[in-house]
Amino acid sequence: MDPINIIIGLNVIASFGANLTGAKKGLKSTVTPVKERPKSYLQKLPLVLATLSLVALILAVFQIGTLNYAENAHLNFFRFAGLFVYLCFSWTQIWAYKSLGENYSQDMVIFKDHKLADKGPFKIIRHPQYLSQILVDLGGGFATLSYILISIAIIQIPILVMRAAFEEKLLSKHFKEEFEQYKKSRGFMIPFIN
Repeated sequence: MDPINIIIGLNVIASFGANLTGAKKGLKSTVTPVKERPKSYLQKLPLVLATLSLVALILAVFQIGTLNYAENAHLNFFRFAGLFVYLCFSWTQIWAYKSLGENYSQDMVIFKDHKLADKGPFKIIRHPQYLSQILVDLGGGFATLSYILISIAIIQIPILVMRAAFEEKLLSKHFKEEFEQYKKSRGFMIPFIN
């Protein structure tokens, strides 16, 4: 098996354990009392796409849905760069949801005791988990030369940006002036760019 694919496979296994705690919190949030849980296709569609991208990545590790590595050796720079991005942002994504603590949910929701996130990567940008999801999928796609994963990642970009904008409206509604000050001190998905 290809060494890059072995590293990605091992990282999928390692990060799965770390993601399991987030999944448990996400399930808990379905029964926790909330102030607001909007109904929108942006609640479930990004989760479906994230699941599809994980399946595509696992298939790509076994060279299903990928370009032939031997015939495309000139793309090795992109594979190594993709691997670097994939590894960095898979753990940044875990750091982001762990930084949310009790505010973490897979759904867009405002809890009764909700607080604005100001720890970890949330000190720099407001939506590190979405930026990380995009970069994990693009990085994994380039690392494995998976045309399926890259396609899903490209489709996911506008959907995650729309979800982040929807969340911002929800936070602005509940936190008003506090959220406006919060927005001024952090970038949207890129540092210093609102």
